[in-house]
Amino acid sequence: MKKIINAPADVVVDALRGMAAAHPDGLRVQTDPAFVTRSDAPVTDKVALVSGGGSGHEPLHVGFVGSGMLDAAVPGPVFTSPTPDAVQAAIGRVDAGAGTLLVVKNYTGDVLNFETAAELAEAAGVGTRTVVVQDDVAVQDSTNTAGRRGVGGTVLVEKIAGAAAERGDDLATCHEIAERVSANVRSMGMALTAPTVPHVGEPSFTLADYEMEIGVGIHAEPGRERVELESADGIVRRLLDPVLEDLPFREGDEVLLFTNSMGGTPATELYLAHGIAERMLADRGLRVTRRLVGPYITSLEMQGMSLTLLKLDDELRRLWDAPVRTSALTW
Repeated sequence: MKKIINAPADVVVDALRGMAAAHPDGLRVQTDPAFVTRSDAPVTDKVALVSGGGSGHEPLHVGFVGSGMLDAAVPGPVFTSPTPDAVQAAIGRVDAGAGTLLVVKNYTGDVLNFETAAELAEAAGVGTRTVVVQDDVAVQDSTNTAGRRGVGGTVLVEKIAGAAAERGDDLATCHEIAERVSANVRSMGMALTAPTVPHVGEPSFTLADYEMEIGVGIHAEPGRERVELESADGIVRRLLDPVLEDLPFREGDEVLLFTNSMGGTPATELYLAHGIAERMLADRGLRVTRRLVGPYITSLEMQGMSLTLLKLDDELRRLWDAPVRTSALTW
């Protein structure tokens, strides 16, 4: 294992300390229990957004803490859910009396631990709502989830619901908007190589030089199929077809296309794939009017990519365009 780390057990805390040093004006970082908040939290009369999950997917979630997105993010150990007490502590730090919206990826540990934290927060007088993101069309069920996994769509839910909270929407409205995004977003990923979890010390799976995994999860869960490596055209088609068939998207729909690196894919290959995806969507009569390209929900150093498609309406487009200022996403 070759990684720029000290002790494997200290990776998350060491990274959080580095994040605090890099962003002293925008973020507040706590390490016991571990969570990250925007520096001006709690924001008066504003619904708070809290998300989190296992580390190793950065910038998700800690990189999206800031104005127009998350008020707090709670990182667990690598690929492992944070504990309820850490989530509850983060809620208590950022809730300003308008309630807290929890954005949770659909993994069993995340769902159970955020649910427990919400119950504890409610008992302490904090109103909460939860949206469970489950946009991965690769599986209906897996060993890690009850239902579909939450993947790239999580970034879009956090951005759009965060903009709704920033403009002053109440908790019920923020929850409805988050659920609308979740209902209209679909994703599919693939891998060329496996990630190596620091405390494990070896790759999560093995692929031959001529193989790729289609439908892989962000924790290196098995995908739909393992096939021979194809050209970029073939890879993009294998990812787009299931996404388009699932919702389904229709000719004339306005969409946001999110082309995501799993961590080890260079920008050259990612832009190449994005251009192919735009062309294929145009051939099907879909209008790509908003885009996001880059490593925004990763799986450590996994070489691979995912495509996420969100069906837009006027309000979702406006909220996507609204200002955001975080360490990983700013406009």
